[in-house]
Amino acid sequence: MSITKILSDYSANLKLSDLPPDVVTRTRFLLLDLVGNIIRARYDAESTPAMLAAVRALGLGQGQSGVFGDPARYSPVGAALLNGALAHSLDFDDTHAAGSLHPGAPVIPAAIAAAEMTGASGADLLAAIVAGYEVTCRVALALPGGAHYQRGFHPTATCGAFGAAAAAGRVFGLDGDAIASALGIALSQSAGSLQFLANGAWTKRFQVGWAAAAGLTAATLAREGFKGAADALEGKAGFLRAYAPDPVPERAIQDLGHVFELMRTAVKPYPSCRYGHAGIDAMLALRAEHKLQPGEVERIVYGTSRSGMMLVGEPPEKRANPQNVVDGQFSGPFALSTALVTGAMGWDSYRELQNPAIRALLPKVICEDDADAQAVFPDKMAGKVTVTARGQTFSKFITDPKGEPENFLTEAELRAKFAGLTDAVLTAPQAAKLADVVLGVHLAADVSALLRAAVPLAEVKLAG
Repeated sequence: MSITKILSDYSANLKLSDLPPDVVTRTRFLLLDLVGNIIRARYDAESTPAMLAAVRALGLGQGQSGVFGDPARYSPVGAALLNGALAHSLDFDDTHAAGSLHPGAPVIPAAIAAAEMTGASGADLLAAIVAGYEVTCRVALALPGGAHYQRGFHPTATCGAFGAAAAAGRVFGLDGDAIASALGIALSQSAGSLQFLANGAWTKRFQVGWAAAAGLTAATLAREGFKGAADALEGKAGFLRAYAPDPVPERAIQDLGHVFELMRTAVKPYPSCRYGHAGIDAMLALRAEHKLQPGEVERIVYGTSRSGMMLVGEPPEKRANPQNVVDGQFSGPFALSTALVTGAMGWDSYRELQNPAIRALLPKVICEDDADAQAVFPDKMAGKVTVTARGQTFSKFITDPKGEPENFLTEAELRAKFAGLTDAVLTAPQAAKLADVVLGVHLAADVSALLRAAVPLAEVKLAG
């Protein structure tokens, strides 16, 4: 049996009642985290107005499908596209280190759009989300993700299209053959480029939303009997062989059903590239332990893995001079400088891009390859910060940044992050009620109530 078919059969037959309780709980937590990101980005991401206008211009703004935090209704594809793009717009969504991607942003919006199309239960939604995470992450592991990155691909978008198709197919109740066909259709839509790094482009957000819409489209076509390519993943011209130089296809099904890659997915406490989070944790710790003041600092060195350097350290002149939110999200110097100056790194930190105290620190922050961080990569998103100040050297190495599976956020911490993102949009009482609805989704007979509970009760006056 082909790898594509094994993953498809697994997705088709997955039931929430068969899953370990900790997997069900973690899936509910991941859903809460993503919903918070979507709601805030709907009103406070600079790319949102153009996205909304384009969706409406394309005729996707007419239908009965919902976008979190939005009173309007959209077509299913429009809702999947917007929820997916918004989920990734703050760069605050979940991460899978070994796969070098963000599985939730393409998978969850596709599953929710499919659930609204069919009136699916919360139990079916959660089972579909688990299937989508497993497909997305396992396909990335089989590439592997690092080699895929080296070719300039964005795994969240490319691998995410397959996970979105599997999730939507599971919601639709497709059998294994039909989901395999959906993956074959998704193969023709798998795209995503890292070229956004050149100028802070918004394409990183769009291509993740497009993956959600592509997966939903693929599953819908398969549901209607449309024939997709066979052996979409491992075939001669399939995804793994076409998109990476030396794939390991069997890795995609290793320990399937016994080891859950969803449980190896992290949640971000900071809205920036995950490769900088060990540095933020270390800087905040050093700041607190030694009462460091920005004016005392002579030099800061952030040591990270080679992959981390590609995204937050190179080219050094660009990373030391961020001019927009995307620049800031991928700047190690900005993340560490902001943490030291303000004692925090949140979404509102991007309002500090021109803060004189932060700008003065930027040229003092040097990012470099670190042998210790590289030695534990990709299993660990480790990093080391060394600060020279007061004629002394202060150093801290972080193996598991906050939010990693081994250092996961508690329910209280997740609710606090959710509130920090959504209170300004929904008001604190409505946001707290929505959090309860999301966390209780496994008991819902119809997930449509989830979208209705996320509609603001008053006019929102944030940017966007």
